[in-house]
Amino acid sequence: MKKDEGAWSIPKGLIETSEDELSAAIREAREELGVEIQGAFAPLGEYRQPGGKIVVVWSVEAELDVEKVGSSEFQLEWPPRSGRLQNFPEVDRAEWFPTAEAEIKILKGQVAMLADLAKQLGRGR
Repeated sequence: MKKDEGAWSIPKGLIETSEDELSAAIREAREELGVEIQGAFAPLGEYRQPGGKIVVVWSVEAELDVEKVGSSEFQLEWPPRSGRLQNFPEVDRAEWFPTAEAEIKILKGQVAMLADLAKQLGRGR
């Protein structure tokens, strides 16, 4: 579907004062995906996003059944200026994509992460 091109993202969030970057990445993945990711994590890199934020990314080889993904929720006034607060999931769905399709679907500022992952896995172009 063209409507979701450039709209997909990796799990990410803010680092709490009591945690390091890897602990934050594991916690954010758990909160956004609703599953515990376990395995040997490897640093992938730091990436400046179009808005200026730096995202520190880790890779891990792990089993993840996308059918079991169920994220935490956030509250938002919806419709805008209605005074009504509604809950929405942080992640509406997860999927696995071939690399070429993932490069189209992922946010523009995260495409370099896919290229670096391919290099890390020895599949660089």
